[in-house]
Amino acid sequence: MRVRQLTTAAAALLLATGALAGCSGGPAPARPPVPAPVPALPTAVTGDVGPPDRAAVREGGTPRWALDAAPATLNVYQPAATADSALLAHALYPSLFRPDEHGRPVADPDYLESAECTPPGQQPQVVTYRLSPQAVWSDGTPLSAADFGAQRAALSGLDPAYAGNRPAGYDAIDSITQGAGPHEVKVTFRRPYAEWRALFGPLYPAAVTGSPAAFNRPLTDGPEPTAGPFRLSRYDPAGGRVSLVRSPNWWGDRPKADGIDFLVVPAEGRLDALDQDRLDIASLTAAVDRAGSTPAAPPTPAASASASGSASGSGSPAASASGFPAATASATPAATPAAPPAATPAAPPAAAPEAADRALRRAEALPGITVHRAAAAALTELTLNAARGPLTDPAVRLALARAVDRRRVAGAALTPLGLAAAPLGSHLFAGDQDGYRDNSAALGPADAGRLLDAAGWKRPAAGATRVRDGRELALALLVPAGSATARRTADALTADLAGAGIALRTVAAPAEAFVRDHLATGDYDLALFSWPAGPHPAVEQRAVYAKPRPGADGALEAGSNYGRSGTEEIDRLFDRAAAELDPAAHLALLQEADTRIWQLGHSVPLYQRPDLVAVRSDVAGAGAWGFGRPRFQDVGFLGP
Repeated sequence: MRVRQLTTAAAALLLATGALAGCSGGPAPARPPVPAPVPALPTAVTGDVGPPDRAAVREGGTPRWALDAAPATLNVYQPAATADSALLAHALYPSLFRPDEHGRPVADPDYLESAECTPPGQQPQVVTYRLSPQAVWSDGTPLSAADFGAQRAALSGLDPAYAGNRPAGYDAIDSITQGAGPHEVKVTFRRPYAEWRALFGPLYPAAVTGSPAAFNRPLTDGPEPTAGPFRLSRYDPAGGRVSLVRSPNWWGDRPKADGIDFLVVPAEGRLDALDQDRLDIASLTAAVDRAGSTPAAPPTPAASASASGSASGSGSPAASASGFPAATASATPAATPAAPPAATPAAPPAAAPEAADRALRRAEALPGITVHRAAAAALTELTLNAARGPLTDPAVRLALARAVDRRRVAGAALTPLGLAAAPLGSHLFAGDQDGYRDNSAALGPADAGRLLDAAGWKRPAAGATRVRDGRELALALLVPAGSATARRTADALTADLAGAGIALRTVAAPAEAFVRDHLATGDYDLALFSWPAGPHPAVEQRAVYAKPRPGADGALEAGSNYGRSGTEEIDRLFDRAAAELDPAAHLALLQEADTRIWQLGHSVPLYQRPDLVAVRSDVAGAGAWGFGRPRFQDVGFLGP
């Protein structure tokens, strides 16, 4: 699991696990009862992929799949990795666990026969992996403890020559040894680590991670060991094409397709490419959301967001797909200036929602194309800047959170796209994720008006903006420029807050400036963006809510906590959850952390980011995956 860094995806709409399984083993000690999770509504949010029956898929053919850009690397732990890097890596490299449609990490039997962990409370924690004896790299070398050890050395942070990200968990490993046979690997931890299933996914061969030079190397068309159903056959970044073909050494279910051609097609050109029969599979979230706006620049190498075809929260960059800037958490601090510069108002294009409606209708009318819809594994939130203006008062933040009608906001954003208006009630779990519980009742019963009255913000007349000491309660809402979903969301939020006497002014920022010039510097009051939701929130989400600390110069360093509010208690709850191997206790700690985040008035969860994927009607095994990800050997064309 990567300790995530918040980055923008230029074309992204910014918008785990029921058991949250710790180690298996003996009976756990008695625990207080855990509140029952609230199940997801029966909608398409858990994924819309079809048809999944391999028997209906014929042999042969080469589906054409849209990319945002040809990736510079397939090593998802390099800083240059993108969402497209992760998509391709999951076709080429092993992941010992993969998320199911509800965000539960399940063992992939192609690579892993079993994984057993010492029981909760037994020290040291040891995980014993039994690898499939058939699992080999493309050069014929079996997967082994050497690959595990090399990856741990590269990602533990012990050697700064490895120019990569530092996924959480690898620094918790004490040693890696071969077990009873060549296919058994024992991983011993120096401290308890509950989310060990997030590690080694993807797993790279020692040839890729065994030295800094190999680890840091960019992608070329030269040979490199892989271990997936496909292998790389052509890498042509200038021509915008990356081609995969069946791997002759693959031991699992034979891939249905002869290969897959990944073609670089910008979002604004995808409807035309589908209409002209030049693509078979294409994310349309950005194409619809940003229709009528200025085309976005291609994603930068650091861009990441959650969407179809994405990596799980297992340490990989997530795929990008729409109009909100995508966010991932980072340990890299971003200082908050004492006096942030004033934002420059720039309303999103007025026609964005209408243009988005037209683009969606066009997509639905394309002959031979099915538009798949799902809620992506990404949580769209309204973040409140606790270091600026009236929002420095916790009472004002809580009042604002109470004033937001989350169901109405979700309806404004999602109903035009054909998705259920399902509001979020958790900062840490998606609504279709095992473990989800709506904790918004933690805000308390008091209405927004009474809270604001008590805080000294009085309403001079019915319908007027509240005033205190001669100053109006007026705030700026930062949204991504050109996003129809952001525009609809902003309009709904403006109406909600006006009802409570809070005036809202929308400020639009281009993707490349959203994080750099606003979130990282504290130049905003409220901001609309999304965080990826993964199967391992204890480590994936901690940096987002960690209490800001004074830096060496005394200035507050927010890190990835762009809300700039936090408490020692919340930090401790995350740390305890990360080290708690008992699944019920692990989940209870996360629910308590979420409750405290609500009570802090840090942010308001709104809805899961929408995901739209166009698939040619005779193509199977593709669509909007939700928490899941493609099973590439099942992708192909329907028979006969």
